Amino acid sequence: MNMLVREVMSPDVVWVAPSETIWNVASKMKEFDIGAVPVCENNEIIGIVTDRDIVVRGLVDDDDIAEHSVREVMTLHPVWCSENEDVEDAIRLMEEKQIRRLPVVDSEKHLIGLLSLGDVSQNTSHELSGEVIAAVSRHSSGSMTAM
Repeated sequence: MNMLVREVMSPDVVWVAPSETIWNVASKMKEFDIGAVPVCENNEIIGIVTDRDIVVRGLVDDDDIAEHSVREVMTLHPVWCSENEDVEDAIRLMEEKQIRRLPVVDSEKHLIGLLSLGDVSQNTSHELSGEVIAAVSRHSSGSMTAM
């Protein structure tokens, strides 16, 4: 029997508004030990900001970015999946897009969870989780994509 994303995902998602400061999102990343935070507006995901986005788009161009908004450094049009999607399809999407975390939305496209490689590893067969971890790690050595 195939598993659905909603059965495997983490329902507790840290997210930020695009108007929040880079300082605030970086503080949340530190507090929750995470490297990517979805950006939501009007209950819909509009972007994602990663620790790499902050460094590459923020620090490189500006010595004092703490008060700049998340909107200035976030990645637009993030890849996401539906809560009713088959986990194997979501894993293929993660492999194809070379991402380690996949925001999960409901039927109204509201952010309701996050599917990570850790979720896949803990809740699916060892063979399947090993394949996706190897595929994403192989292509992302030295760099991270949008998530």
